[in-house]
Amino acid sequence: MIQRYSRPGWLDMARGLHALCSRRGRGVSGGACDPTLQANEGEAAEADYSLRRGSRPKRTNDPPDRTGLIGALLTLLKTSVLLLIAGAIGAGCGFGGGGDLTLGYLGWDENVANSYLMKVLLEEELGYDNVELKLADDVGPAYEDLIEGETDAFLDAWMPNHEQFVEGGRGRIEVSKEPWYVDSTRYGIAVPDYMQDVRSISDLDSSGTDMITGIEPGAVLMKKIETDVVPEYDLQTSLVGATTPAMLAELEQAYSMEEPFVFLAWSPHWMNQEYEFRYLSDPKNAMGSVDAPQTLHSVTRAGLAEDEPAPYALINAMRLDEDQIGSLELAINESEDPEAGVSRWLEEKENRELVRPWIEAAKNAQEE
Repeated sequence: MIQRYSRPGWLDMARGLHALCSRRGRGVSGGACDPTLQANEGEAAEADYSLRRGSRPKRTNDPPDRTGLIGALLTLLKTSVLLLIAGAIGAGCGFGGGGDLTLGYLGWDENVANSYLMKVLLEEELGYDNVELKLADDVGPAYEDLIEGETDAFLDAWMPNHEQFVEGGRGRIEVSKEPWYVDSTRYGIAVPDYMQDVRSISDLDSSGTDMITGIEPGAVLMKKIETDVVPEYDLQTSLVGATTPAMLAELEQAYSMEEPFVFLAWSPHWMNQEYEFRYLSDPKNAMGSVDAPQTLHSVTRAGLAEDEPAPYALINAMRLDEDQIGSLELAINESEDPEAGVSRWLEEKENRELVRPWIEAAKNAQEE
């Protein structure tokens, strides 16, 4: 209940209404409070009652009492201003303050999937007006955007492979303490199962193709193959960079025709559900630790926890296993656009239950 003063200023009343919205909005199902209803409490009810009493004045010979009418009109005017103020700050009454947020991402399918999942949850569950997704063309620029404050978060840090990028932003970015991906990762050079005679990297020159179709040149594995793997095995096979979608398109075409094809593969990714393939062994250990299991983390700009506690909590609460992220990726691939794919994925009861504690963590953070 708002404590009422005899003659509050309009700014004081606006602040009071905004505070009420802030307190009440967090506890309202659906994430938004109704400023119109709040303005109608107290002052509006009093104005309405005063007008109803004055609408049928008794007929007397005494001069009309204009004081009551003027008072009622002033009360009505004050109520109207309150309603205008409520409408102006209504967007701010929503859970999360109705603000904007920018997530940086790469064209890696797991990163597309978890970024769009966060966007949909922030907008539909936490009341954010606009969550922008900014696509980077390589790993380095994704971190540069975050370090420079162009983005608020990047949700696909492969650690320790991305340690060099994280070190470059030390003090300006923050890596989540726990990984969002809960299963083991795989990462390396792969071939379809129908290439029976190709089992290790040393077999590549007799694989039937003269190239390894890679991904974005800035990926750590791409650099390692070029600087260590090719020289160590004295390969005549060349490494060709491409975007992840382009590599996957080439894989689909070659796989459908059972043509020789060497590519970079990793898990989590829907390719592991769609194709039968194997990772090649590295008997000379030219990859070093690059193809070792990684942990996948979110990275946020410094200060996000204080500035935007709800998104920060939501991002850090996210947990997905291989089947869950794979099914989300496939739902996106089968839809006209990523947001529609995420929405369809969330229609499944088990997926809705999966994200429920993340949303609760975000709401709790906003209330603290």
